[in-house]
Parts: sequence; structure tokens; C-alpha cells
Amino acid sequence: MVQVPPAITLSPLDRTDGSATYSSNGYTIIGGVNGPVEVQRRDELPEEAAIDVALRPASGVGSIRERHLERILQKTLRQIILVSAHPRTLIQVTLQVVSAQQDETKVSGITQAASNTEILPALFQTAMLALLTTSIPLAMTMTSSLVAVNAGGDLSPHPSAKELSAASSVHVLAFSSLGNLLVVESEGEFSMDVWEKVYSEARRICLGPEKEDEDGGEDVRMEGQERQESASLQDVLRSTVQSMAGRELKWKESLG
Repeated sequence: MVQVPPAITLSPLDRTDGSATYSSNGYTIIGGVNGPVEVQRRDELPEEAAIDVALRPASGVGSIRERHLERILQKTLRQIILVSAHPRTLIQVTLQVVSAQQDETKVSGITQAASNTEILPALFQTAMLALLTTSIPLAMTMTSSLVAVNAGGDLSPHPSAKELSAASSVHVLAFSSLGNLLVVESEGEFSMDVWEKVYSEARRICLGPEKEDEDGGEDVRMEGQERQESASLQDVLRSTVQSMAGRELKWKESLG
């Protein structure tokens, strides 16, 4: 499946410290961030900021599924945010699902928990973009991708609802801007060989193609290859933030 570049809007909300909308692969999420704000004494952490994540479904009220996703998001964002910079405060992240793939709850061959994984990349991307529009200090950025594997062992990056319904396993991986693997959520049956292929594909989607350096033996990004391949999610994130910074600094040019 050919991936359509995500649609991103920064700071669409007025009454938040930071916000963003993210649309990709059938999902549209809007997120808002407030903080650091005053925290109730019972939730106060003496040496770091507390992080509260609220996920609201497209319709109805939240369930166990949303609580499970909130815990994953909270644990991951704690690695991204420099929580030690604002002790005894609270950082609130609210994510509203606007639209989702229609067949997201009908995944055959996998337990019901697998439907939790499909929306995670969009949630991660939205939260990351919203945080970047605030003044909250971050240790790093992150990107996330979804890869499905069918019964024949073929990989489907950015799978459609139809591909997900035929998948034997579904995988969500998130990488930091430093190249570290932050999150792995896998559901279904798969071998270690398949998982290695999933890891390589997800890393390529998030961080871009790599090639071994003949001198040092390390993996390095090749600029020519990067231009030939579709932009990685990290490239999209970087260009989006650069565009935002350029717009906000235009007033300096007008003073010149």
C-alpha cells in the first residue's frame, strides 16, 4: 500500500498551551497539551512532573481499551519529556479521536486486544506534535509506525482496514530521534524471523533508509538515497517543526 503523506496542522486550538491535528492511514486525531500546571497534592511527585493522558474515543465514552492506551502513552511520554525540569507540577495531554478506520474492531485471527494497537501510531504522532508546539522541554522526539503481516509472511506497512482484517499479526514500533527503540506492541502469531523483518521495515519508515559505512562499519543515512525514497516520519516531523519556526520568526525579518 502506497503511503499518503500525513496531514498535519499545528496549534489549531486556542485555549491550550500546545495542540496539533494528525491525519494518516484512516485516522484523524486532535491533541492538546497544557502544562506545567498546578497538581493536586495526592498526585504530586517531589522530583518530577506528573503526566496525565486522557484519550477520548470518536463516539461514546471511554472503556478499558482507552485506559490501556492511556497507560502506554503515559509511560512513553515520560521518556520523551524532561519531567525533572518541572517537579511538583502536572502536564496534561488530551487526545480526541475524530475519525478511525471503520473496520478497526473486526480483526480476524487475532484477539480483541489487537485492535488496540492500530491507532497507537496516530496517537503517538499527535501527542509528539502537540508537545513540540509548547515550551515544555523534551529529551528527544519520537516517531511510530504500524506494520501488519499476513498468513504468507508478507509485510504491509501502513495497512488498510482490509489488510488488517487478513493479518496474522499486527505490530507497532516507536523509535526515538536518537535511533533507540522505545515501544513495541505486537499481537498475533509470528516467528522471530518475521519480527526481525518487521523491525527493519518499521525503522526504515520512522528513521529512513540506512547503509553501512565502509570505514566505520556503522549505519549512516545516505542523502542521495533519502531523496530517492519517500520521506521518513522523522523527516516529516523535522520539516513540520522547521516550517513552524520559520513562520514564527518572520516578524524578525520585517524589522530588518
